[in-house]
Amino acid sequence: MGMQIAHIMASCMGGIRTAGDLVAWMQITRRMKIREAKAYVAKKLAIDPFELTDEEIMRELRKDLGIGTVTSIAGSPKGILAKSRVARLLDINIRSVALFRSQLDA
Repeated sequence: MGMQIAHIMASCMGGIRTAGDLVAWMQITRRMKIREAKAYVAKKLAIDPFELTDEEIMRELRKDLGIGTVTSIAGSPKGILAKSRVARLLDINIRSVALFRSQLDA
């Protein structure tokens, strides 16, 4: 996870507080440049790319979509469930999610 964390921090988008983790996923899994990754994520979230760094907008959006927030919200998805929703939202394969799903089927 070391390089992914460095990527999230280097993109200066606030990680899970905003959309930094989502943009980083696109950079890592699809090898997108940051501008392209931001545009892709913004389109998937149906927001303007400038709103990706707005903590208030993103907290509500992340809560509504169940894709995880920094501070826990009672009843909201956490952990692998939130990560699974990120994978579905961005249409990407996240290895830990796929492994978890394969173990459910076994």
